[in-house]
Amino acid sequence: MHNTLQLRPPQPADYAAWLPLWDAYNAFYGRHGELALPAAISQLTWQRFLDPAEPMHALLAWRGSQLLGLAHYVFHRNTLMAHHACYLQDLFTVPAARGQGVARQLIAAVLAEAQAAGSPSVYWHTRHDNAAARQLYDRVARETGFVVYRHTF
Repeated sequence: MHNTLQLRPPQPADYAAWLPLWDAYNAFYGRHGELALPAAISQLTWQRFLDPAEPMHALLAWRGSQLLGLAHYVFHRNTLMAHHACYLQDLFTVPAARGQGVARQLIAAVLAEAQAAGSPSVYWHTRHDNAAARQLYDRVARETGFVVYRHTF
């Protein structure tokens, strides 16, 4: 049982384990140092996962008492479908657990959650140069060719 991967929603006491993974995920995407997310944003994000009224959800991958990965996903309205779309916003595994199927199991769990909620699909994006992640993504989904643009204020 100790070697079995357990996927489950976060519990309030998981914050101390979740935060280092969240920070590492953000650092991977350049949000560290002076560009790090404010602590208040991380705390707000965490509180949203615990609020049943929020459309934002999380799954945590545990092996025993060690947190190995996280997946954050959001249900939202969409102009192309009657049901809510599901956006897999964040996916991260600790470096020591990579290549062990943790990310694949997290994706599969999000897909199952979305299907159970009536969503016809799940979508996500990553950087074009994230080759390791894209190898997995190419096996479990179809790349759409879309380019993401963002205007910030």
